[in-house]
Amino acid sequence: MTDPIADYLTRIRNAYMAGKKIVEVPSSKMKLAITKILFEKGYILTYKVEEGTPYNTIKIALKYHPQTKAAAVKKIVRVSKPGLRKYTDVENMPRVLNGLGIAILSTSRGILSDKEAKELHVGGEVLCYVY
Repeated sequence: MTDPIADYLTRIRNAYMAGKKIVEVPSSKMKLAITKILFEKGYILTYKVEEGTPYNTIKIALKYHPQTKAAAVKKIVRVSKPGLRKYTDVENMPRVLNGLGIAILSTSRGILSDKEAKELHVGGEVLCYVY
């Protein structure tokens, strides 16, 4: 697999479109950090890392609106790809949906949301947009 982060985002996107409650993805440190940010920002209900024999998996409980059954994530888009990396500094930090969404960045301080990166005054590679 050439882009495991794109595969991770696609699994979440497809699970939301299919109306699934839980999605399983192969675990890595970067995927776990992205999952933590999605949980902290309220885009998923919860997550759990399961130890497996061949590899560890992350079980993610997806979040829907109780009455309308609308997904909490409208769009999740990979920005920086292996063939074309996208970097940003603090002054040119992207605003997703005019501040209603989040951008997830890979910085020298770890995986951060755009607002956390602004507070720490660091830039980095823009991994994805979520709204």
